Amino acid sequence: MATLGLPASGTAKPRVLRSRAAGKLLLLALVAAVLAPWAATHWPGAAWPHALTVSLDKPLTTASDWVIDNRDSHPLFLYFFGHVSNAVVLAVRAVYLTLLAAGWAGVTAFGALLAWRVAGVRLAAGTAVAFLACGALGMWVPTMQTLALMVVAVLASVIVGALLGLAAGLSDRLDRALRPVLDTMQVLPAFAYLLPVVLVFGIGVPAAVLATVVYAAPPMARLTALGLRGADPEVLEAVESLGATRRQRLLTARIPLARKELLLGLNQTIMMALSMAVIAAVIGAGGLGDRVYQALASVDVGAALSAGIPLVLLAVVLDRVTAAAGNGTPADGRPRTIGWPYALAATVAVALATRLLGALDWPDGWTVGIAEPVNRAVDWMTGHLYSGVPVIGGTADWAGHFTTWVLDPLRDGLQWLPWWSVLLIVAALAWLIGTWRTALTAVLAMAAIGVLGVWEPSLDTLSQVLAAVAVTLVLGFATGVAAARSERVERALRPVLDVFQTMPQFVYLIPVVALFGVGRAPAVAAAVVYALPAVVRITAQGLRQVDPAALESARSLGATGRQQLWQVQLPLARRALLLAVNQGVVLVLAVVIIGGLVGGGALGYDVAFGLAQGDLATGLVAGAAIVCLGLMLDRVTQPTERRPKKGA
Repeated sequence: MATLGLPASGTAKPRVLRSRAAGKLLLLALVAAVLAPWAATHWPGAAWPHALTVSLDKPLTTASDWVIDNRDSHPLFLYFFGHVSNAVVLAVRAVYLTLLAAGWAGVTAFGALLAWRVAGVRLAAGTAVAFLACGALGMWVPTMQTLALMVVAVLASVIVGALLGLAAGLSDRLDRALRPVLDTMQVLPAFAYLLPVVLVFGIGVPAAVLATVVYAAPPMARLTALGLRGADPEVLEAVESLGATRRQRLLTARIPLARKELLLGLNQTIMMALSMAVIAAVIGAGGLGDRVYQALASVDVGAALSAGIPLVLLAVVLDRVTAAAGNGTPADGRPRTIGWPYALAATVAVALATRLLGALDWPDGWTVGIAEPVNRAVDWMTGHLYSGVPVIGGTADWAGHFTTWVLDPLRDGLQWLPWWSVLLIVAALAWLIGTWRTALTAVLAMAAIGVLGVWEPSLDTLSQVLAAVAVTLVLGFATGVAAARSERVERALRPVLDVFQTMPQFVYLIPVVALFGVGRAPAVAAAVVYALPAVVRITAQGLRQVDPAALESARSLGATGRQQLWQVQLPLARRALLLAVNQGVVLVLAVVIIGGLVGGGALGYDVAFGLAQGDLATGLVAGAAIVCLGLMLDRVTQPTERRPKKGA
């Protein structure tokens, strides 16, 4: 009889796995034994050798000057970028003018009727309250500006992301080719590509929409590909046996089976697009983001929150309505009581009535100011929680301990290691969980950082990212498991996650700094707050998608809830958990720039400095280094599935 935990046929499989890993490590050890002494002799020291660096200052400066000189005369700008810019401006203007023509009552009525149509009375009431709250905070016009911009940007992001995800989901070759492209789109900090976008399109709406699409499309692409690849093979085989063509299998089986992943992708796209509102305001997007940016420039947290709350409300409304529309039935289970013609007719009637009454604009007397009480609350938190708290100490002490015991050892340890040993460690980690191509890609990405001449600041940034990702994954997996196992917990967490993911980083940046001070610890805290919701959502979604038959079988064998989690749910949700790790890494990297603004330094500061000074070389080189870090971390944390050999 086989011992529990060992296969009946002996230990062949574990032995094979161990021998494969041992063989890889032995080969790397032999390579290290040959190359390490040679590298240490020719380029002594831990830092990357200066002789192996390449300066990009001159070519990037030349490219910047060429764009500036030819922006108004070259055919590429006149007949391509110019048409793209005009199309974006016209689309956003059309949506904005439509919203203004409907008036506050018409927009509120349409939103409520739309929610009623797809989700029932409860969400309709919530939608109406959300729009009315935007007006009550004195932010109606900025809200309409942001809504118009987001409608166009989200629509473009969904189209681009769905097409990329469709290609990656149906072709292994395209999946491998698109993966680094999606990594670059999502990891390259917005501040890094704002400068070239502004060089091409100038300050204004087109640059803001393009920057938003680049940032918000990858989640849609990744989750679309995940849904298409995760379709039930038995269903696909049954459809194919009925003589369905490749296109018919896609439309009638793959896409319907991937509906939940597609809806999650739409949700993430909306959230990330709205989170770009403040950053887009830096290049002239206007709307709520501009109000937040201007308020924080004067360190007015209350005014920033007054504009940040409508952003959260917009995200919650769009999230709930789109999710309910995809489910196909109202959330309250009651039949739909209103049709589209009646909803549109009611909206037009309300809009005409408000126009005849001269009440299109939100009444000035219906606004409520929250800036002053919010600022008083922030002052109280700073005065009572920053230091001097009995027993547990203040938040400043926590930040100091985290920096001393976690961030400093990580940074000093990485910078103490010789550069060639860092490359070997990266190669070993990537090769152990993947293929030699995975290891080569990771090593080349890490080596590119040294070639760009930003080795030490990149290791500083890497230490902050590793710490933030570790905290994010611990909290995210634990919270995601709780949400997946309890509908009550999921309902309670949903609005909290919406607020965390949608509230612009600039809004909670000042309270974070007020509580933790300036330095790398508040940078890590901001990254955790931003990346945590996506990890929780994807983890919970993956655990819920586990085959119920497998859980029922485990229960019938007497497995406890804990055994079901560790032995059934987590192994079967492996693909979703790996995606959660990936999203945690890229979202933490996306906030590196924000961390640079509050004392995080390193690459984040270089990117922000490059944008502020118009220094294309400094900003893009630091941004490219962040992309390389993201690519390396992706390869190190994402196992590569090996295709079986022919005849096996």
